[in-house]
Amino acid sequence: MTVPAPLPPFPASTEPVPDGAPRQRGLPAWGVGVGAGVALLPALLAVAQLGRIHPDEVYQLLEPAWFRAHGYGVLAWEWRVGLRNWAAPLVASGLLRLASVLGLMHPLAYRALLAVPQVALHGWMLWAAYRFAERRVGAHGGLLAMLAVGLYGPVLVFAGRTLGESLSAAFLVVAMEALDRPERSARAGLVGGAVLGLAVVVRYGSAVMVLMALVWLVGARRWRTLAWTCLAGGVVAVGLGVLDHVTWGRPFHSFLAYVDFNVLSGQAARQFGASPPSFYLGPWLRGLPGWIWLAVPLAWVAWRQRPSLSLPALCAVGYFAALLFTAHKEERFLYPGLLLLVLAAAPVAAGFVVSREAAAWRAVGGALLLLTAVVPGGFFLSEDLRGDQFRAIVSATRDEGTRGLLIVNEGLWGAGGFFYIGKNIPWMTCDWPQDANFQRAMRDTRFNRAVTFEGRALAELQAAGFRVVGRVGRETMLTRP
Repeated sequence: MTVPAPLPPFPASTEPVPDGAPRQRGLPAWGVGVGAGVALLPALLAVAQLGRIHPDEVYQLLEPAWFRAHGYGVLAWEWRVGLRNWAAPLVASGLLRLASVLGLMHPLAYRALLAVPQVALHGWMLWAAYRFAERRVGAHGGLLAMLAVGLYGPVLVFAGRTLGESLSAAFLVVAMEALDRPERSARAGLVGGAVLGLAVVVRYGSAVMVLMALVWLVGARRWRTLAWTCLAGGVVAVGLGVLDHVTWGRPFHSFLAYVDFNVLSGQAARQFGASPPSFYLGPWLRGLPGWIWLAVPLAWVAWRQRPSLSLPALCAVGYFAALLFTAHKEERFLYPGLLLLVLAAAPVAAGFVVSREAAAWRAVGGALLLLTAVVPGGFFLSEDLRGDQFRAIVSATRDEGTRGLLIVNEGLWGAGGFFYIGKNIPWMTCDWPQDANFQRAMRDTRFNRAVTFEGRALAELQAAGFRVVGRVGRETMLTRP
């Protein structure tokens, strides 16, 4: 194994780039502006769409954070047995307390505030993607590769969401770029090790990537970088152990419980179901951008000329292998691996485009590269984001007269929790008028607000004294005196 060559297989200009030649560092001003706009896109989409692409968005980060900030909230079973650590929810709870101090009481306002550090993390990720590509294909190729990563469909879907996969994948990209640096080995190791540690803290499944990165450093014989990486990662690990000791009463309690539940005991497969390895084939193929099939043969040609093993590609392959042999499977688990695969391939495709002599070919090639990058996002969107429901819940509970809320045609884990209700009132979910929760709410006069999906139980609600006050998409909002 050798360290990836600092020179690109496809230079950014028509003139060859000699060994040791100085390279342009940093984006031009207009490139920084474009990059900032792209960094904002996922958060803007998430806040504008509202809803969720998976219940974990709410109940593994937003709701625990709300509980920590305000003393009440719905805690999923993982937070009762200690299967998660409190790092990310504690950061979010601090921002929620800041929102209260600033008078940001509307759910959309404090949800937007929570997006600010995520936008910063995403911007850092895109800068890392630029630096990773710029070392190989120059400034123009680096900018095109950065845009190909930033506009990659799954990034637009996931990066603004409060999922462990979303946060961890961004940290992983930063780590890949840091460890890939041929210079300043101490700084590269410190940054790489720290963000690798953070990637694991926000999502334990990313530990596979850490192991693969360490294998790559050993194979490349980058001993100094390896030492600093282990040191920085160890500091983060100690911090996690202290946090778990304070919150769960035992160092590394959440990590050990996670490994036992998901790997050793088989409880995850029994509780959530098991799938064969073929489960991932379709989502994996649909998740790849069209241009990657151009990058594969180009990368092979470049490898034949100058053999080197790509760090993000190695981590992605190792991660995919681990997913195949893990019994419980979900499409969203693919996201971090897909992103690293795109990071590895983007410089190859971008280098090919910017090396074309004709400006027209460069323009057409760049446009096709970016357009085909967006397409896979459609395959990872939830069939129903519940955006209408979340917006209806926010609207129905804003006035001071709200004392209780019933959500019809929805289960507990599909609802927005106290985070989107924004006040300490009783609320329940139900599916049908004959359900116990529905009957209880009809008898309890505190329940004076209701939201129903596609009009289910509308007649029964009106018979109990509710009247329609508005509609948001497929959701109907009702109130009663």
